[in-house]
Amino acid sequence: MLQWTKVASRLAADWPWRRSVCGGAPLLASNKFKGEKKKPQRPPGKAKADKKEVEIRRTMTVEALARAMDKDADDVLEALVNTGLDMSALDERSVLEERSIKEAVTRSGMKFRWEKLSEPPLPRPNRDAVPGPPAPADRLVPRPPVVTVMGHVDHGKTTLLDSLRKSQVAASEAGGITQHIGAFRVDLPTGERMTFLDTPGHAAFSAMRARGAVATDIVVLVVAADDGVMAQTVESIRHAKRAEVPIIVAVNKCDKNGADPERVKRELLAHDVVCEDLGGDVQAVDVSALTGRNLPALAEAVAALAEMLELGAPLDGPAEALVIESRTDRGKGPVTTVLVQRGSLRRGRLLVAGKTWAKVRSLTDERGRSVEEVRPGEAVEVCGWREAPSAGDVVLEVESEQRAREVSEWRCHQEAEERLVAEESAVLAERQRHRDAYGEERASLAHLSWRQRKSLLYRRDRKNFARRVSEKNVASEDPRLALVVKADVDGSLEAIMNILETYDAHDQCQLDVVHVGVGDVSENDVGMAQAFGGKCHRLDHLARAIRLTALLFTGAVYGFNVSASKAVLRAAERQDVPVKTHAVIYKLMDELKADIGGRLPPRVTREVLGEANVLAVFDVTTAGKKRMPVAGCRVFKGQLERKMKFRLLRGDEVRWEGGLLALKHHKDDVASIGSGSECGLSADGDVDFQPGDVIQCYREVEVAQVTDWDPGF
Repeated sequence: MLQWTKVASRLAADWPWRRSVCGGAPLLASNKFKGEKKKPQRPPGKAKADKKEVEIRRTMTVEALARAMDKDADDVLEALVNTGLDMSALDERSVLEERSIKEAVTRSGMKFRWEKLSEPPLPRPNRDAVPGPPAPADRLVPRPPVVTVMGHVDHGKTTLLDSLRKSQVAASEAGGITQHIGAFRVDLPTGERMTFLDTPGHAAFSAMRARGAVATDIVVLVVAADDGVMAQTVESIRHAKRAEVPIIVAVNKCDKNGADPERVKRELLAHDVVCEDLGGDVQAVDVSALTGRNLPALAEAVAALAEMLELGAPLDGPAEALVIESRTDRGKGPVTTVLVQRGSLRRGRLLVAGKTWAKVRSLTDERGRSVEEVRPGEAVEVCGWREAPSAGDVVLEVESEQRAREVSEWRCHQEAEERLVAEESAVLAERQRHRDAYGEERASLAHLSWRQRKSLLYRRDRKNFARRVSEKNVASEDPRLALVVKADVDGSLEAIMNILETYDAHDQCQLDVVHVGVGDVSENDVGMAQAFGGKCHRLDHLARAIRLTALLFTGAVYGFNVSASKAVLRAAERQDVPVKTHAVIYKLMDELKADIGGRLPPRVTREVLGEANVLAVFDVTTAGKKRMPVAGCRVFKGQLERKMKFRLLRGDEVRWEGGLLALKHHKDDVASIGSGSECGLSADGDVDFQPGDVIQCYREVEVAQVTDWDPGF
């Protein structure tokens, strides 16, 4: 006990406290510590640095993460070394998982935080322009009727209009058929003024006929008395009934031999068109457009029906019109033919149509004369558009250029939104299809163990696993045609695109429409066709015989009612791009079908030269003491030629194909032997000849393929 007391006293003397373990004063002996411990001081230059924060989100690419970290992509890849990732498969576009993103940030000496979700943007205010409300009856003034001439091709629609307005439009039409909607004003001797629309009768221009029916007040249905009701006649009736437009039947070509107007009226009964002669309410006039017979009676019938309809429109207020046709003129730029439906259209006014707008620079009638004002019910060409609107667009007058720009931008925004929604729907549908396919595949393998599933999937996809990534991404070498289409007006382009949408022979040749437009062929069109062109497997005979190389086919430029300058043709020749222009639509489609067929690989067929029956089989010993079977045959059809190919038929089964070692007549070697002769032949290979077999001699012939696509005419 005494020893512990001495030790405690010694410790108390050395300890800073006065109170020892055995007792002492309660006060501190020093001011060095005053009840709390002081934190150690960091030496200068050792201050703690704040880590940079990096905003991250799920599934970032290496490039996006490097941009967020303000570093190079190589720095991010270096930070991911030794993390278990396959570094050889990573590049700037590789998508990283959440774990790898966090690890790259922390290894780079930074800290991460999740990116804040952006608030949805406020809805954009509607800045569209809309047609005005119906005008009251006291503001309406009489207007000329809009009459559309419709019917089957070559039934005399344009010739009828020629006789009415004393012009020669039909003579200028390519191929003698109308291929655009023509808008004409006709002043009758009685003083009435009418606006006629001449629609094409060809099957390809169905959309034009529908548009003409919508824009019209009265439909004059032209039916040839010697031809009767045809396919486009029925289609025109359907368009008129859908638009709820009254019909007047003009039975044309009544001056021809074999004309039977009564038969035409009876045929119309089957399509719910009952003429007045048969107890209905549809006027029918027998006319001859070529001689002018009964044309005044037809004009009177149209004027009487227009008077019954009491057509009127307001003259004041903003103008409203409908785009009948649209084209690009080399000197004027985009030009449209519009039909004024409301208000008065004047020069200098601001118009919007579709996603484009115009400040009216000039107004031109159908005879090329400049006009200052166009009233309702009249058609006019408008020049001054920023871009060519589409046929069928509604034209609205606005008060200022700023307002026109707002409407155009709003409509572009609306179209982009609709396209985005459609693309998202397509993506979701495709994703759901993949999920369903994956679920079905997993269900079919559910009864197997994981080892069995892995082995089965490996055997099934072994070829893909063995291929390099570069080989998997190689473009298909199937025949394809990159097509650039140019037309003179928007309606013709619409008709051509409707035909191309029916293309259903993609398994033979892939048809890619890479660009369409209105106007003459330009060097840009040629360059685009050349850039998107592809290879074709068809081999030229001369190239096969000399170089054994495949021909390279670029794309093609097809123009309808347009021209190509000499500079464009020289550029196309340098780039091996064919430029083909036509003025008749069915000739253009025939050329396109021939072009597609020319890109298909030839089909190899067998042309049988001769046939022989095997009568007996002999074994002959050759000089090398080798026994060889020899067939004794009699030729019963054509002739056998030693250098050609042969095959052995036993019933309907082919037992052998190849060449001959020898062909003999008696003991002489011969090059060929004709019908009715006997011969002996030995085959190149092990062949089991039997009496009764048939031996055919044939040669392989390459035959050009024809596409299965039928455009409908």
